[in-house]
Amino acid sequence: MFRALFSKSGSNHQARDFSAVKTDMHSHLIPGIDDGARTIEDSLNLVRKMHAMGFRKLITTPHIQSEFYKNTPEIILSGLEKLRNAVAAENIPVQVEAAAEYLLDDGFEEKMNAGNLLTFSDKYIMVELSYYNPHPNLKSFIFNLQCEGFKVILAHPERYTYWFKDFSKYEDLKERGVFFQLNTVSLAGFYPDPVKKFAEKLIDKGMIDFIGSDMHNLNYMNALERSLKEKALGRLMASGRLRNGEL
Repeated sequence: MFRALFSKSGSNHQARDFSAVKTDMHSHLIPGIDDGARTIEDSLNLVRKMHAMGFRKLITTPHIQSEFYKNTPEIILSGLEKLRNAVAAENIPVQVEAAAEYLLDDGFEEKMNAGNLLTFSDKYIMVELSYYNPHPNLKSFIFNLQCEGFKVILAHPERYTYWFKDFSKYEDLKERGVFFQLNTVSLAGFYPDPVKKFAEKLIDKGMIDFIGSDMHNLNYMNALERSLKEKALGRLMASGRLRNGEL
């Protein structure tokens, strides 16, 4: 199987496409509700391209934040229905589902207590941190979610530069049972070079459980295509550690 999915150069694997991953579990494809796709035409263009790259299931995850993107489950699920109908009308053979990317901010506890959190698969919930500093209640948020049976996925840990010089922060989260989701585009240099290097470090340390496109627009798509040339992605996809196929 790996012969069909990877080409070899010495001991390194290079991914041909994402058919081995099957499911993308981080994207912003519902139009007009966050900083992702703007129109349904934009959404369909991205979905077509992702299907052509080997994805058969897309779990789109709009932002839910207290300040900038005040989405609700109702807004997201309504948008999902419209996106599904458009995908079906275009005969694109890809399954589309929706959850959310929750920012752990001052309003998250209220959302958590309301008991209406969007999850996917076996009660996975995706959370993200501020790019300036983590919320002081980070650990209690994680603990309380896990006590309720949620499986916490931290989105793009390679982007939290304030932890780069203290790797124990990542080790502590892994010991607490937090799953890590890498933005595939990080490996293509989409963000500053230190982010790419740290992404590769997390891969080499065996700490990545999921990869996601974080798809927003064609700039992300171009970076996703470039990522297939990165040996680090090939190593990760060939490692057997990724859990995307379970979703």
